[in-house]
Amino acid sequence: MSTTLSEPFAFALDAALEARRPAEVRGSGRSDVRMLVTDKETGEITHRRFEDLPALVRPGDLLVVNNSGTLPAAVVTRQGLRVHFSSVRPDGSWLVELRDRDKPYLGDVLGRIVDLPGGYQLYLERRFGKRLWVVRPPFASVPDYLARYGRPIRYSYVEEQWPIGAYQTVFATVPGSAEMPSAARPFTSEIVTRLVSAGVGIAPITLHTGVASLESDEDPYPEWFEVGEYTARAVNAAKAAGGRVIAVGTTVVRALESAVQDGCVVGASGHTERIISPANPVAVVDGLLTGFHEPRSTHLSMLEAICPTALLRDSYEAAIGGKYLWHEFGDVHLIA
Repeated sequence: MSTTLSEPFAFALDAALEARRPAEVRGSGRSDVRMLVTDKETGEITHRRFEDLPALVRPGDLLVVNNSGTLPAAVVTRQGLRVHFSSVRPDGSWLVELRDRDKPYLGDVLGRIVDLPGGYQLYLERRFGKRLWVVRPPFASVPDYLARYGRPIRYSYVEEQWPIGAYQTVFATVPGSAEMPSAARPFTSEIVTRLVSAGVGIAPITLHTGVASLESDEDPYPEWFEVGEYTARAVNAAKAAGGRVIAVGTTVVRALESAVQDGCVVGASGHTERIISPANPVAVVDGLLTGFHEPRSTHLSMLEAICPTALLRDSYEAAIGGKYLWHEFGDVHLIA
């Protein structure tokens, strides 16, 4: 099937455009990926390499990155289902997804109990939306349990099981994400050094991302985030000095925009329900480095809040025509 882009970003993604292996396996290293560059000011779309990033940003710009680390969030039950631990809720319960082979398992579960490795039983309290369940894990620490029994979440387009290190970014210091904040995956210590040497600032936020929605169109659910005082000051200072605030990943956009008060960023934490769209636009984010998103994804609506729709559509046409790679091991898109 060929890949075409049509209203409203409802395109069929050719399997040939799915990144099946990490960049360091198919190429020379993590930073060996392509980067589509969309210039919002001129409307120009160019084809570059990620290694070009330090030459494309400006002194005084601020890159904001997500320091959330990826958990080995998938475990296999005795019933043969996979449980994907997604995210903790404000009351301490968790959202989980059940999967049968490559699809969400939407059927009934006998007694609403699944048997986990280690002799634990997980009771499914109630559904959350169509495909998630609310649970209260029977162990004190979900990250500790997953460290012993879990493995990284892997979808069918990835050819084999890669170790958890393949799903961590260079910025990961706070474990908690079900899936990797993958926009930052191409960064290496060398790239970071070049950026800092070029006068570009780097500041962290934390947002623990839940499981992706690859099969259904649904709004993001609440996710835990934290924007520290240092980052808040760095963002406000960059804006005041005329620099651009460039979010590395849609998770960063959501976190930063959840910490805005009266047009400025403040230190904040908690569970955010903020959904960015043209109807709910950004207040502080000027640009975005991100991957390429699924057809009909709500992330595309977020991108439309940052980039004019017509230009964004042209960018996706260029990415499809240029055979850029999608998903967590794929290529990246700079909108600035």
